[in-house]
Amino acid sequence: MNLEGVGDEVRCCVFPVTLAGPAIQWFNSLPQGSVASFTDISRAFLAQFTTRIAKAKHPINLLGVTQKADETTRKYLDRFNDECLKIEGLTDSVASLCLTNGLLNEDFRKHLTTKPVWTMQKIQTVAREYINDEKVSQVVAANKRQTSYTQPRQHGNGERQKEHARDGGPSRTPRPFPRVGKFTNYTPLTLPIIEVYQQIAEKGILSKPRPLKDQTGGNKSLYSITIRATDTKCRTIST
Repeated sequence: MNLEGVGDEVRCCVFPVTLAGPAIQWFNSLPQGSVASFTDISRAFLAQFTTRIAKAKHPINLLGVTQKADETTRKYLDRFNDECLKIEGLTDSVASLCLTNGLLNEDFRKHLTTKPVWTMQKIQTVAREYINDEKVSQVVAANKRQTSYTQPRQHGNGERQKEHARDGGPSRTPRPFPRVGKFTNYTPLTLPIIEVYQQIAEKGILSKPRPLKDQTGGNKSLYSITIRATDTKCRTIST
């Protein structure tokens, strides 16, 4: 309306068009003849809705804006800048002091203390270097965590396999199964084992045994033969 240069009559007629919700309800409830000029309607409007006007914050409120433990430097700077826009008359010295107070990035904080006053524009320019370094550090840390997670897991599997094998569990080299006999009760022999062997040898059932070497002190005239008397029990005799 100021650019158009219109008078109070036009202002009063156009102003209700910009209202909605509770504001237009309030306007319609005004008594007739209570508004004689745009100044009257402006004062009445501010008196009704002044509590809903966003108040400008004090610079001391910036001391409560601190970087969170899981918050990157970039996100912290964006949030800090948003809070700065809500403060009227904020100076660069106060802004840099509050920003330094809330930083968790030690290197960035030490750099800001090298000068007593930083402009917010200069702080944003310098912050780019530390933000890039922070990204690189995060990538390196993520790669280390992935490597350390994979190696112990493989090592742990090997240890569990060894322990499982020692406990009798399955391993890469399976143990042979013990042989189980077909019978458990046997008829006792009625003759000495030597006579049994001689009868078998005379019938030519057994092949000629190999000469003994060490067990008989070098006497090669003796032979060792193993006779399977049962399915599971073996007896060795020398003749």
